[in-house]
Amino acid sequence: MNRTIKTDNSSSAAVFALSRLPSLAIALSSLLLLLVSAVTTANAETRITYKSAKSTSSYYQIAVQIAEAMKAGSDGAISVTVEESQGSVQNVMESAARTGNYVFTTPPALVGLARGGKAMFEGKSNPKFSEIRALFPIPSLTMHFVTSEKSGVTDFAGLEGKTVLLGKGSFGAREGEKYLKLFGLEGKVKLAEVELSNAVPALKNGQIDAFVTAGSYPAPNVIEAAAGTGVNVLSLSEDQITQTKRTRIVIPAGTYAGQDEEIVTTSLPVVAYTTTAMSDDDAYAMTKTYWEQRDAMAGNAAWWGAVSTDMLENISSEIHPGAIRYYEEAGVKLADQHR
Repeated sequence: MNRTIKTDNSSSAAVFALSRLPSLAIALSSLLLLLVSAVTTANAETRITYKSAKSTSSYYQIAVQIAEAMKAGSDGAISVTVEESQGSVQNVMESAARTGNYVFTTPPALVGLARGGKAMFEGKSNPKFSEIRALFPIPSLTMHFVTSEKSGVTDFAGLEGKTVLLGKGSFGAREGEKYLKLFGLEGKVKLAEVELSNAVPALKNGQIDAFVTAGSYPAPNVIEAAAGTGVNVLSLSEDQITQTKRTRIVIPAGTYAGQDEEIVTTSLPVVAYTTTAMSDDDAYAMTKTYWEQRDAMAGNAAWWGAVSTDMLENISSEIHPGAIRYYEEAGVKLADQHR
C-alpha cells in the first residue's frame, strides 16, 4: 500500500528556514569579523595632536613633515594631527589643560620658566607643568639678519642709519632687538612698522634695508628673498656670539642662492614635548619612529641634517620614560636630569 505524507505550509517554511541556517551563520560570522577588524584597527591606531606654530612659519612645515614621517614610518599606525598656534608660550600653557597624546614644541628654557612661574609665566604657574616630559629635539631656531644687496650692508656696523624690520611679538623680534642693543646699534637704526610676513616684498621694493627672522635653516622667507632679490645674511663674530649667550651654529655655504661662504650665527634649541598623560608605549613608538625617519626627512629638507641625539644635551628636564626606553635601546647616553 502506498502512503502519501502530507505537509502543511508551516512545516515547509520551517524546513526551508532550517536549510538556510548554515549560509546565515556564515554571513553573520563574516559581518562579525569585519566589525571586530574595524574596531581592532581603530584601537591600534595611535592618535597624536601636535601643537606647532603659525602656519606661515618653518616650524609649521617641520610639524607637517613629522606627521608625514610618523605615518610612513609606522605604516599608518601613528596618526598625527597638526595644530597651528601663536607660539611656544601658548603651547606650554595648553599642556596644563590638554589630555591624552598632546605633543608640543618649545625651547627647553620655557619649561623651566613655566615651572617656576617666572617671566612670561609670572602669576600663571600650574602644578601640571611638572608633568611635562621631553621626547626628542627638532631643528633649532636659527637667527638670520638678512640685508639687501643694494643696501651694501655686509656687517652689523653697516646697519647704522638703515631701516630694519624686526617684526612683532616673536622670538626673532625679541632676539633681534636684544642684539641691536648688545652691538651698540640701539637708537641708530630705523625700525620699520611692517609685519614680518611682508618682509620679502618690503626688502625688494626698498622699503626696508634688512629684516630679522628666526627659523630653522633654510628659512622659507630667506630662500624667497635670496632667490628674488639678492641678499646678504650677516655672520656674527665669536665675541658677538659670546655676548648673546646663545648657541653657536653654522649655516653651510650654498644653503641660500648666492651664498658662497658659511654663515656663523646663533641658535636656540627647540624640543618636542608631551606630558605624563601619554603612555610609555606611545612615547616609545613615536620617538623610535622619529629617529628612524630622520634620514628620510633630511633627504627632503636640509634642516633635518643638523639634528642628532647630541642635541639631547640641551634638554634640561625629564624625558618621557617611553622615550628613555628607546634611547637606552639605541645606546644613547642620557644625563641624570633626564630621568
